[in-house]
Amino acid sequence: MTSKQVLDVSQLEPCEPLERVLAAIPKLQAGEYLCMLHRMEPLHLYPILTRDGYSWLTRAGRDVPVEVYIWRSTDTQAEAAVLAETK
Repeated sequence: MTSKQVLDVSQLEPCEPLERVLAAIPKLQAGEYLCMLHRMEPLHLYPILTRDGYSWLTRAGRDVPVEVYIWRSTDTQAEAAVLAETK
């Protein structure tokens, strides 16, 4: 079963969004993914995600400017859920 965790960092000041997402992603269980709501694209986050074994998909948000979906690179169930939600 997949599960979506939502983290709204759109009103936080730098570097707090980065700190919050880095604290949240290690807690993801199998089938879970994180949807980070942000006011801008978190370019500094992407190399960290790659280094730590996460994948992501970024798109224009519905209620905020940017949505970033993050999941463990090895979690095909979470990846499939993200792709289904974002198509």
